[in-house]
Amino acid sequence: MEDMAKDVIAFSDDGRGVQTEELMRAAMIKAKSLGKMIVAHCEVNELLRGGYVHDGEYAKAHGHKGICSASEYEQIARDIRLAKETGGAYHVCHISTKESVELIRKAKAEGVDITCETAPHYLVLDDGDLQENGCFKMNPPLRGEEDRLALIEGIKDGTIDMIATDHAPHSVEEKARGLKDSPFGIVGIETAFPILYTKLVLNGVISLDKLVNLLSYNPRKRFGIPYSGCSVWDLNASWEVTPESLLSMGKSTPFMGGKVFGKNLYTVCRGKTVYRADK
Repeated sequence: MEDMAKDVIAFSDDGRGVQTEELMRAAMIKAKSLGKMIVAHCEVNELLRGGYVHDGEYAKAHGHKGICSASEYEQIARDIRLAKETGGAYHVCHISTKESVELIRKAKAEGVDITCETAPHYLVLDDGDLQENGCFKMNPPLRGEEDRLALIEGIKDGTIDMIATDHAPHSVEEKARGLKDSPFGIVGIETAFPILYTKLVLNGVISLDKLVNLLSYNPRKRFGIPYSGCSVWDLNASWEVTPESLLSMGKSTPFMGGKVFGKNLYTVCRGKTVYRADK
């Protein structure tokens, strides 16, 4: 394992929350001995109870099974305690609840080596935006408005270190099964910057520099990823999110049909132009 770890940035449960305290403690101790970080998808399986949207007003009004907020933040609370105990480096994926923000804020104040991320959709949508459409089904689910506002405060005060897309492409057929029967996951790589620039920067919620740090600089710094390229954007260009405008084979996004600002013109990686909008 020591030899393998040389080429590893961090160790993750890859979308499945570690259910036992003993296993997570052992993982943190081993990762620390290798100088690596634990990256966690936090979810208490026994609290899911077959849910697939947030356990809020929309779920109640439309007869859907809800996922409670505790399924996320209770595991974060456990892992924070273990990170304190072991002294290991710990990162939480795609947080979505106000309780998660407060737990992480408190842990940082106490000196825990912890960082976290959220995703674009949790910052600009809530469960009041849900539709009977598989494009609105993701895990964690869209939470309540209080949660969204807490996430906004979290990115503004530095509690939330970065924004990740949680990009999960599915076929049109898979996502055409409605909220209940569609698989979890939406696409996000192509819409992340335009959505956040349009909704947060242009509306004065955060600065452009702050957004760039959240999407690029902070993740590279935390995970020790060397700088390898850049992208060039036309911030005045507007475009409509349509199936035809997305290069991803997956087209499932709750932002379909929306108008956004910010168009990627070039992407350069390791000295090579890997994307050009005019090609």
